[in-house]
Amino acid sequence: MTSAQQKKDLVLVVDDSPDSLGMINDTLDEAGLTVLVALEGNQALNITRSITPDIILMDALMPGMDGFETCRQLKAQANLEHIPIIFMTGLSDTDSILNGFAAGGVDYIQKPVNSSELLVRIQAHLRNARLTQSARLALDASGQFLITSSEQGEFKWATPQAYQLLSDAGVSEDWLKANLKTELAPFFSRNFNRNKNLKLQQGDKTIELHFISQDSKDDYLFKIVDLASPQEEPILKDAFHLTTREAEVLTWIARGKSNAEIAIILSISPHTINAHLAQIFKKLNVENRTSAAITALDKIRSISAAHQV
Repeated sequence: MTSAQQKKDLVLVVDDSPDSLGMINDTLDEAGLTVLVALEGNQALNITRSITPDIILMDALMPGMDGFETCRQLKAQANLEHIPIIFMTGLSDTDSILNGFAAGGVDYIQKPVNSSELLVRIQAHLRNARLTQSARLALDASGQFLITSSEQGEFKWATPQAYQLLSDAGVSEDWLKANLKTELAPFFSRNFNRNKNLKLQQGDKTIELHFISQDSKDDYLFKIVDLASPQEEPILKDAFHLTTREAEVLTWIARGKSNAEIAIILSISPHTINAHLAQIFKKLNVENRTSAAITALDKIRSISAAHQV
């Protein structure tokens, strides 16, 4: 492991047991990880206000503030929202395990801790955290108006562009944390058609949430559309001299939908979609749907940006 990786892989261990701390510290140190120690919950909160670890090991049972409440308060800090927390506990009952996950933990390991198992779990969660962060950075750089929620509809994250658009509509991050779950309730109801868009009215500003995808961690990705800005289909229709139906197909291609999904949305056959795609590729001077989607998104962004100036 390189020195750069050692500096990056910073583990915060929160535990009040000297014996446990000694064993864990030795194990992590031998593996080339940098270790910070907190003996109780408040100390962990103080440390993380100035230092952001890459992963946190949390004892569930501690005097004063227990590990579950400490985890909840850590997860309330913006810089720790996506940092994995692994619980270490001698408790094996179902309620305790569920409490750990509900508090924001990603995993748990039973005490006495097995050194090899601990290292394997730490490395796995570090890899997953880095992949997640890389994906978010890529989306941040994409210039798109994207927002994510949990499967309960709770606000999790947004791109910088989405924050700006929401701010212009008078929607703060505090408002999202308090109200997005209620606004998304129809989307998560049993019979809701997820190809429909949800409108969010704030004063005289109306925005729409378009569902894009669901990932393996049950995060839901939405695109935010400002209804006062030029709409996608007219932009694409005028820019590339498309028919109305071709503009509809290209819009859904740009949103990442498959031919089968578009066929259901537009109530046409996949064969008809292929026929439209042939004309779209020709008019956009591209060879495949990926290039068509990129070209369409670039045009939409440029027109929308010009409209906002």
